[in-house]
Amino acid sequence: MQQHDHFDPYVRFFKVLGEPRRLKIVGLLAQSPHTVEQLAQKLGIGVSTVSHHLSRLTDAGLVSARAESYYSVYRLNAEILTEMARTLLQQAKPALSETEHPDAFDRKVLSTFTETDGHIKAFPTQEKKFLVLVRHVLKAFEPGVRYTEKRVNQILSNYNDDTARLRRALIDYKYMAREGGGGKYWRLETPEPAGGSGAAK
Repeated sequence: MQQHDHFDPYVRFFKVLGEPRRLKIVGLLAQSPHTVEQLAQKLGIGVSTVSHHLSRLTDAGLVSARAESYYSVYRLNAEILTEMARTLLQQAKPALSETEHPDAFDRKVLSTFTETDGHIKAFPTQEKKFLVLVRHVLKAFEPGVRYTEKRVNQILSNYNDDTARLRRALIDYKYMAREGGGGKYWRLETPEPAGGSGAAK
């Protein structure tokens, strides 16, 4: 399915509205309900032509009719216009990743949760924000260098006293690896964040 396929119903909807006479009919019905005859008189066109346009508008859900004596009185379903506009705007809205550069998001998180010297003053509960802080401390570790756990803790203490939490997050989210039994630690070249064990909670 092509990317624009989900817009097809809206394209058809607005094509119905795109006909000038139908748009005038919608404008009149927005003011008050009308019969076919009343619409024909105000628009200066034939009853059959008005009926044709009303049929198209009815199919699109824009108008509905009720019987009154010998006449059908048409009214505008204004709510469908509101709903259609709302849905269209939601679908047309790009994802956050497309509208806001990742660096901008990271800077926003860091300005909220770190001091000017880079020290972490609080941990966010949202995982996405927590990972910004994890990547923040990761920069202190050089690729290709192996660190003892003591040295890792010394480095992490420059960012926050809860070094165990940060150290565990670096491992859980695959930003760093370590030897079995708590041996040397090293930075991974291509981190692949996993679900983790709830380090951000």
